[in-house]
Amino acid sequence: MSTSSAILIAAPGFALTSAVAFAAEGPNLGRAATPEEIAASDISIGPDGVGSGTPKQGEAVYAAKCVACHGEKGAGKPNDQLVGGRGTLGGDQAPVKTVGSFWPYATTIFDYVRRAMPLNESKSLTNDEAYAVVAYILQLNGVIGESDTIDAQTLPKVRMPNRDGFVTFTPEK
Repeated sequence: MSTSSAILIAAPGFALTSAVAFAAEGPNLGRAATPEEIAASDISIGPDGVGSGTPKQGEAVYAAKCVACHGEKGAGKPNDQLVGGRGTLGGDQAPVKTVGSFWPYATTIFDYVRRAMPLNESKSLTNDEAYAVVAYILQLNGVIGESDTIDAQTLPKVRMPNRDGFVTFTPEK
């Protein structure tokens, strides 16, 4: 018998032994999270909506934490473009998917920024910084004005340009 044949024959026996041990002992994976680890991931902003931000405040946050990836005024490079693209989704030209042209809800933008940005330090923005940078991006896209404030009450009321651009899928019966 060759060496490779012996390995192939032995492998099923090993797998069976491992499966029996696994079933008897359980997966033995992980450990309970510490209170500190839980706190680091607890970025929820409750119904009281603590926090607010304006485009002017957001411009400073953007310059400090976003411009390296998204370019001046959200123009893009090296990562996604955040501004522009209106009118490109249904025409003959290539679509430019940005916050202003594609995203249907401002609350989704806020949630994404709060949970995933900045890329190298996700979940590091304070409530005020998250509201402010979203306000700045919305203002750059012409969705809100320079003096508008974004908070828990105003954010859900923002009407995004592509809000009606999505179709609800209804499966045929």
